[in-house]
Amino acid sequence: MAREKENTNQEPSAPDYLAWYVTQKGEKSFWNKVGAAWKHKDGRGYSLQLETCPINGRIVLRLPLEDAEANANEAGRS
Repeated sequence: MAREKENTNQEPSAPDYLAWYVTQKGEKSFWNKVGAAWKHKDGRGYSLQLETCPINGRIVLRLPLEDAEANANEAGRS
């Protein structure tokens, strides 16, 4: 099945979701950003790009915050 060639000069789009690796230590949760997800053009799925692949804990997809860079080091999200 052939696919049409897309314009590769497009600006990268902002992710629809950020991927967070969440671990629990006692009553406290630690959130570390590990990747992002983009919605498929047909709206029937997402592409997940991970910067790292944790072997335990859980991965949570959350909508990006309005000022994501200022909050990138936020800890203890729930």
